[in-house]
Amino acid sequence: MAIAPALVSANKCFGGWQKVFSHRSEQLKCQMNFAIFLPPQVDTKKSLPVLYWLSGLTCTEQNFITKSGAQKYAAVHGIILVAPDTSPRGCDIEGEDEAYDFGSGAGFYVNATEEKWKTNYRMFSYITEELPALLAANFPVDIGRQSVFGHSMGGHGALICMLKNPGKYRSVSAFSPICNPSACPWGQKAFTGYLGDNREAWKEWDASELLKTYKGKDLDILVDQGKADNFLTAGQLLPDSLVAACASSGQKVKLRMQEDYDHSYFFIASFIEDHINYHAKYLKT
Repeated sequence: MAIAPALVSANKCFGGWQKVFSHRSEQLKCQMNFAIFLPPQVDTKKSLPVLYWLSGLTCTEQNFITKSGAQKYAAVHGIILVAPDTSPRGCDIEGEDEAYDFGSGAGFYVNATEEKWKTNYRMFSYITEELPALLAANFPVDIGRQSVFGHSMGGHGALICMLKNPGKYRSVSAFSPICNPSACPWGQKAFTGYLGDNREAWKEWDASELLKTYKGKDLDILVDQGKADNFLTAGQLLPDSLVAACASSGQKVKLRMQEDYDHSYFFIASFIEDHINYHAKYLKT
């Protein structure tokens, strides 16, 4: 019998509760935290839609819940927000804490195949399988109504969750996503470490590549990207690759280039209402 997650913290927030829980993950073979915002509509005893937020490099479950202000808008729409951690923690793997862009805080939402990492670094299966099952067993979530969004590495994660699981999510959006990881330094480092040197295998974890063979329902992707984002100019994000892949596959993407905004949570907080409203349109139908 599965053990219920343990409460770590609880704070009243916009009429609901922002909570953090800890549990033992079977996929990751370690203890994991996740944050969940339960809006005031939870008191109606009805199952509510759920929106997953996937964070970027170096983040934990805390960044989004303390900086984005998303709870205000989730409370309006009666949407449960879930923000997991970005990687396994404390797995005693040599080198896991040596770099900000690989290992701890940098799971890249893939299932690793390299021997050193494949036992613990299974973030894709954790996000798409284990965590939803845990939520369904312990919270009033309607798993038939779930969507996903994220930032940077987490934007990449949100996109591949949608593309590799047609029909599982109602909608997807992203802030400053790593759109073509096979072609940028961050992605190449992570994919080599987790997946090995076979670049053909990388395509299964790259949104711009997955779109080329996507056969699921029609997509309507929302992406916000700051024009003053230093990682954009450094060639880490490559939004044009996503736009081109959507055009070639007949899928819809709305890329909004935001003047003077950077890669920070100041940017995310400025447009988070738009993203919550976008997802609410799909989650409430």
